[in-house]
Amino acid sequence: MADQKPQIFELNNGTMQVKITNLGCTITSLSLPDKNGNLADVVLGFDSVEPYLNRVAPYFGAIVGRVANRIKDGKFTLNGVDYTLPVNRPPNSLHGGNKGFDIVVWEVAEYKKGEKPSITFKYHSRDGEEGYPGDLSVTATYTLTSSMTMRLDMEAVAENKATPVSLAQHTYWNLGGHNSGNILDQSVQIWGSHVTPVDQNIVPTGEIMPVKGTPFDFTTEKKVGASIHEVGLGYDHNYVLDCGEEKEGLKHAAKVKDPSSSRVLDLWTNTPGMQFYTANYVNGIVGKGGAVYGKHSGLCLETQGFPNAVNQPNFPSVVIQPGEKYEHTMLFKFSIE
Repeated sequence: MADQKPQIFELNNGTMQVKITNLGCTITSLSLPDKNGNLADVVLGFDSVEPYLNRVAPYFGAIVGRVANRIKDGKFTLNGVDYTLPVNRPPNSLHGGNKGFDIVVWEVAEYKKGEKPSITFKYHSRDGEEGYPGDLSVTATYTLTSSMTMRLDMEAVAENKATPVSLAQHTYWNLGGHNSGNILDQSVQIWGSHVTPVDQNIVPTGEIMPVKGTPFDFTTEKKVGASIHEVGLGYDHNYVLDCGEEKEGLKHAAKVKDPSSSRVLDLWTNTPGMQFYTANYVNGIVGKGGAVYGKHSGLCLETQGFPNAVNQPNFPSVVIQPGEKYEHTMLFKFSIE
């Protein structure tokens, strides 16, 4: 394992090309056609692994964990034991701490080419790593299941202690192309009729609030920019996903549409929540081909357990017991509409 170096792997099925590095299972590039057949790369990122290693832009494209999002004051209690985590985003612990899953080198367990190319990454998170209890075996598999569909399967098994686990895929999407400007004109629909409101430190209060009549309402298709000025810096909120129609055990979480290219992304998942984030803190980052990424230059659809769930008894539990398996699937269905 120690000899594994960060490198970039490609999945290509003739229509869609995805580049992923074993550093944080990070999607560095995803190219697909528009209505005229023109290819564009629709994820924000960098041309090489160095900027990811140096955290030039936090979490671009990566899988974050052991626990995604914020844990209040970097503290929780489990089975009568108090745990203290790194407070890497004061006053909270964010996305797994100082050295989360996004910045470790994963092992490539399997790499298949062909009609349904896939790659499987493995990581062993040890007991006490970043303050978390117990050994955890994690796998993440990206598969191009059809010409315009990518599936991500994340699994984790707690080996010897109960632990919170909540992984998230933190890609910044821009369906117009990573260098096409901001996403305010793109329309979004979210199959979530409630959000979990937050305090001044962006930690949920525990309340579950209906979005109806608020700027958070994306239950019908709406431009991202329509009421973004009413929510402070922009959207950075956890949506409670509705239990709607299911497809292979997955529910529809979100749909994004870019008017200029006619590219559409439909996201299906099995998690209770999804962080909708509009790149509020991205500011003058120089990315692929010298593109400069500014505020709102992408959007994140991070399916997840609820933020700070480990400290909120009324939120769905993110704790798994020894021998239990955490399973999180995301299905990214691209199309032209």
